[in-house]
Amino acid sequence: MGLLLLLVLCTLAVSCTTTSVPLKVPSHLPFLLRGCNDADVLAMAASVLQDINNDLKEGYVLSLNRVSAVQEHRQEGLGSLFYFTLDVLHTTCHVLSKKPWRDCEERLLHQQVYGKCKALYYVNRPLRILYLPAYNCTLRPVSRRKVWRMCPDCPSPNSLSDPNVLETATETLAKFNEDSKSGQYSLVKVTWASSQWMFGPFYFVEYLIKESPYIKTEANSSGYQPTDSGPVGICRGSLIRRLHEKLVKINCDFFQSQKNESTHSPSKDVLSGSVQYLPELDDEESQETDPAEAFPVHLDLTTNPQGEPLNVSFLFHGPMIKKLFVLPFPKEEQRSAECPGKASRSDPILLPP
Repeated sequence: MGLLLLLVLCTLAVSCTTTSVPLKVPSHLPFLLRGCNDADVLAMAASVLQDINNDLKEGYVLSLNRVSAVQEHRQEGLGSLFYFTLDVLHTTCHVLSKKPWRDCEERLLHQQVYGKCKALYYVNRPLRILYLPAYNCTLRPVSRRKVWRMCPDCPSPNSLSDPNVLETATETLAKFNEDSKSGQYSLVKVTWASSQWMFGPFYFVEYLIKESPYIKTEANSSGYQPTDSGPVGICRGSLIRRLHEKLVKINCDFFQSQKNESTHSPSKDVLSGSVQYLPELDDEESQETDPAEAFPVHLDLTTNPQGEPLNVSFLFHGPMIKKLFVLPFPKEEQRSAECPGKASRSDPILLPP
C-alpha cells in the first residue's frame, strides 16, 4: 500500500512539472440583453461615440440619435465587453475641431447625413478602464426627393467639384483675408456645398483653411517667413449673384491647438475602425433594399462561434497577461424589448431602416 501511494505521488509530481497550465476559457453564456434607455447604457454610448469621433481624421463630428441595440458579454474576472449598435447624425463641427459631440449643433434636415455605427466597448468599472477595441460606421445623406416633398425651397447638395463651388470658396476666402488682421489663409479642401435659387443662384460652401505660405512677422514689417501647417480652421461662406452684383458672406472658426494630442491614454487606442459613406437612398431603393444592405455595417473580429482571445494586457499594470474573449457580433434582432431606444430626432427620414 505504501509503495502504491509513493508511486501515485511521484506520478503527480512529474505531471505537475511537465504540464503547462492551459489558458482558462470562460464559458460563453448567452448575451445579456440591455435596455437601450438605461442610464448607464446611454452614458457608455456617449463615451463610445466620443472615442469614435476622437479617432476620425476627416469629416464631421457624429452625434448620438439613439441606441439601437446593446448586448453585454461578461468576462470572467475582467468586467464586460459591450456590443453597441448606434444610430448617428452629422453635426456642423469638423472632427479636427476636437469638440465634444454634445457641444456641436446638428445639421438641418436638408443637410443631414445619417447612419449607424457598430462598436465593441470594454468596461472594467473597478479598475476604471474604458476601451474601444473596434468600430465601423456606414453613413448616407438624406433622400433629396423626400426633403423636396417637405421643403421644395430648401438648398440642394452640390458636387464639390462644381466650378461654382470652387468660385464661392475662393471669393469668400479672399474677402476673409482682406478683412483679416491675424494673418492670411489659403484653401485646403471643400468639405460641403449646396445651392438654391433666391433672386438668382445662391451657393453655400464649407471648407478647411490653413495658414498661407507667407505670413507677416510683425504688424509694421514687410518681412515674411514661410509656414507649412495643416488645417487650422473651417470657413462657411455664401455667394449670391443678383443682376450684375455679387453678395459675399463669410465666417471662419479656428481649431484649438492639438499639441497634447499624442499624450492620450493608451486606453483610448483603437484596434480598428472605419467610416463608409454611401450615396442616398431614393424611394424605390429604400423599398426594395434589405435593411441590412441599406446600411451594411459589419464588425466581426472573429467568425468563430466559440470566440477568440483579444490581448488587452497593456490596459493593466503588472506582468500578467489579460485577454478578453470576443464573440461574433450579435444580430440586431437579438436585442431587448426596450430597444431601439428613444431618438433625439425621431423623423423617419433620419432613422436607418
